Amino acid sequence: MSPDSLAADDRIVRTHISEVDAAPLLIEVTRGDMVESVHRGIVSVVDANGKDVMTLGDVERPTYPRSAIKPLQTLPVIESGAADAFNLSEAEIALCCASHRGEPIHADKVIPWLARLGLGVDDLECGPQLPFHEASAHALIKAGTEPTRAHNNCSGKHSGMLTTAVHLGEPTKGYTEADHPVQTRLIELIGEMGEMDLSRTARGVDGCGIPVFGAPLRGVAYAMARLAAPDALGADRASACRRIVKACANNPLMLSGTDAFNSVVLAETGETCLLKGGAEGYYTAALPEKGLGVAIKIDDGAGRASEAAVLAVLVRLGVIDDAQKARIEATCSPEVRNWAGRLVGFIRPTPAF
Repeated sequence: MSPDSLAADDRIVRTHISEVDAAPLLIEVTRGDMVESVHRGIVSVVDANGKDVMTLGDVERPTYPRSAIKPLQTLPVIESGAADAFNLSEAEIALCCASHRGEPIHADKVIPWLARLGLGVDDLECGPQLPFHEASAHALIKAGTEPTRAHNNCSGKHSGMLTTAVHLGEPTKGYTEADHPVQTRLIELIGEMGEMDLSRTARGVDGCGIPVFGAPLRGVAYAMARLAAPDALGADRASACRRIVKACANNPLMLSGTDAFNSVVLAETGETCLLKGGAEGYYTAALPEKGLGVAIKIDDGAGRASEAAVLAVLVRLGVIDDAQKARIEATCSPEVRNWAGRLVGFIRPTPAF
């Protein structure tokens, strides 16, 4: 029986957050003199030997890593030989890892890339999406132009999946289905990287249409640690890992976009930190100089909290210094302001964190 044919009752699934111990308070949001809101979450930092460096909360809890594992999902594009067969540039490799904001620098790269595969934008199985980047969205609306699937924030990942499928002679139609080789290969690979048994974990469907699977937070952190320090993985995989880190470091805008937190941090850290965010308050990082992997999940799914939490972890680990932190916060402010622009509060780590 394949993992995807298992009945839900046969899988290792926790359907309610109340079934686990309350996660620690990581982030608080102030307004004036009072803490108005708080965010709970779990944090795992692991080295490439599997040793725990930082643990907050139940890090064995199953989570959906969402887009935070896109750098890992890019490994088959390189390992299969597809990247070289279709002459993928560093920017295109970075775009495979991206949750971009639909700016022209993103969408305009996807269409000629697909053309090299003999495909078009309609072969992408992610839906059309109005750009997250406000100016780009306004430009489309003003021109009376409908957004396409190339504007979808996951179009780079999908283009990478199609590149692998075309190179390996696999069907391009249905590449997002759970039983397609593109998807079964990814689950196997991520299980290997994190030394996780993913055969009986929860299943779902991501916003862009690909399968998602439950994975312990600690296992995801370990997979990112091995991406950061890949010497034990064999020459081909180690080379692919280093190529992904370099491509993202050299093309930070591809990962997210103009003035976006993920891209701003990458521009500051270069090859010392491959940071990747995902939906519902998930962040991962691979830290090559320290040989560490990081995974963070905010229980209520708040992106404002996951950004504040991962920045705090990177500062604590010495990846980001005070000057870099100040520059990041100057662009991606942790402040709470009202519609008139008045400073009314802060988004910050709790004293215990």
